[in-house]
Amino acid sequence: MELVDFIEKFAEQFDDVDVEQLNSATRFRELDGYTSLVALLIITMIDEEYDVTVTGDDMKQQVTIGDLYNLVSSRL
Repeated sequence: MELVDFIEKFAEQFDDVDVEQLNSATRFRELDGYTSLVALLIITMIDEEYDVTVTGDDMKQQVTIGDLYNLVSSRL
């Protein structure tokens, strides 16, 4: 799993977020359009793309896209 690919898949979960504005230091909860529904879409994407289970509590503990990427990577 590459960070660039993860960020691209992450960006696809939003309606109006350009992947170009995202990086590992992006605080994803501060993005326009981030809602609990988007959080569920991200959790589902991680499960389907990487076969890794991420819980709502896991999401709450992560601050940046890099944090989330590292969590998923550690569970592969």
